[in-house]
Amino acid sequence: MFDQSNLIYRYDGSFDGLLCCVFESYDKKEIPTEIILPDTSQTLLFTVKEIRTDVQKSSRVLASIPEKMGFDALNFIRRAFLTCFTQKELYILLFLRLGYRHGQSVMSMLANDVVNILFKAVKHLDNESHLLKGFVRFSIFSNILVAQIEPKNYVLPLMTQHFSERYPEERFLIYDKTHGMALVYQPYQSAIISIEDLELPEPDEQEQSYRELWQLFYDTIEIQGRHNPKCRMSHMPKRYWKYMTEFGGPRKKSPLKLEDTAKFLIP
Repeated sequence: MFDQSNLIYRYDGSFDGLLCCVFESYDKKEIPTEIILPDTSQTLLFTVKEIRTDVQKSSRVLASIPEKMGFDALNFIRRAFLTCFTQKELYILLFLRLGYRHGQSVMSMLANDVVNILFKAVKHLDNESHLLKGFVRFSIFSNILVAQIEPKNYVLPLMTQHFSERYPEERFLIYDKTHGMALVYQPYQSAIISIEDLELPEPDEQEQSYRELWQLFYDTIEIQGRHNPKCRMSHMPKRYWKYMTEFGGPRKKSPLKLEDTAKFLIP
């Protein structure tokens, strides 16, 4: 029998650490009221229990998830952990409790508030990841493709395969300013690393010319009679515009002409 306790779990923010919270909950037969990160301000109303990350404990929980509720559930909670949902840790714990009780059917229990809320959070993550795969704009600095994004969710793990397969012979970096992380890639090797801040140099003449060329293309293909800002924002939300070349500041008074684009062609 599990009791809703007046405890708050504090863990290190890792996925293994969260699984250790699940282990602790079952081991002590208690359900925390909240699961917080180390830098979260402490409330005076409840006792805070520090949950130490133990790989053996997390491995036991990890192995039990596909066994009890299927690999879809494991993939689901991995993605739920990447979301920006503020109570994701507690809801993942509650979801796993349901899964251990009901098995694979937990994935179809959308009438349950815990399952429904997590599904919405994961859908938001998947949608943002999908949009950014099309909205990322690279610039070239020192022969490296560099892009910046400010997502709400931690989407870099979901974007790694897409861009690695799209640019297998290139070197690139995608900097997530929101989370202070970056996806770095060189041919057939990728990693996600921590970067507190990334300061890029001013674009050189060639890079600036390519930006102007892209802006010219974007402006040229528009059908003026069908200009619809609201429709554009529904398909391309405005919060993504900051790092998109086509919205990158005012156009030059003397725009690039089509006849000048021959210099960009590969001989």
